[in-house]
Amino acid sequence: MRLLLVEDEKNMAQAIRELLRLEKYEVEWFADGEEGADQLCTGLFDIAVLDVMLPNKNGFEIARQARSCGIRTPILMLTARSEVEDRVSGLDCGADDYLTKPFAAQELLARLRALTRRSYDMDDGVLSFGDIRLDTKRMMLCCTKTGNEVRLSEKEYSALEYFMSNKDRVLTREQLFLKIWGYDSEVEDTNLEVYMSFVRKKLSFIGAKTTIKSVRGVGYELRFTE
Repeated sequence: MRLLLVEDEKNMAQAIRELLRLEKYEVEWFADGEEGADQLCTGLFDIAVLDVMLPNKNGFEIARQARSCGIRTPILMLTARSEVEDRVSGLDCGADDYLTKPFAAQELLARLRALTRRSYDMDDGVLSFGDIRLDTKRMMLCCTKTGNEVRLSEKEYSALEYFMSNKDRVLTREQLFLKIWGYDSEVEDTNLEVYMSFVRKKLSFIGAKTTIKSVRGVGYELRFTE
């Protein structure tokens, strides 16, 4: 699970990163609010942890910007403030939960698990687009017209889940590459086209009219043709 951490206190950030990595989260850390907002709005992350007090853009503003961009990523807000007004402000801006510093490591982990479960339960673990449905729990792709289904590989699933979570958006090659392989991968860029081909074949196999179209000079888009 890919997690975005935006926290400008270096020691705090390092402690959270280490804790989350031990729990198998793939953590990307940014200390600047403006940069954190840009990252969250890519839609690359499964969950986000935002500090409230940040340079250039605070956590409230980041959450508000992400929601205005249509990003549904669960957001956990961290703050040293405990006043009710601050918690309400965070929730009103689009945050899903609020944790006051200092906090116990196990409470942070429990809050993240709860947010993850809640995000899946909202749609019963199923994403839909056009004539396809993606079962996020079983990694199965189904065509609603033919009833045919097929299991996806981990990377095929990661690509298609990203497309279906960002409906009606053209995704750049860089965004897709980062979503599938991550920042530190040494995989060649040409592998992206290979996996787009794999996903197209799976869509064709189940008889779906939904497919992945190349957008010249930009990237790819999920499209449905009646």
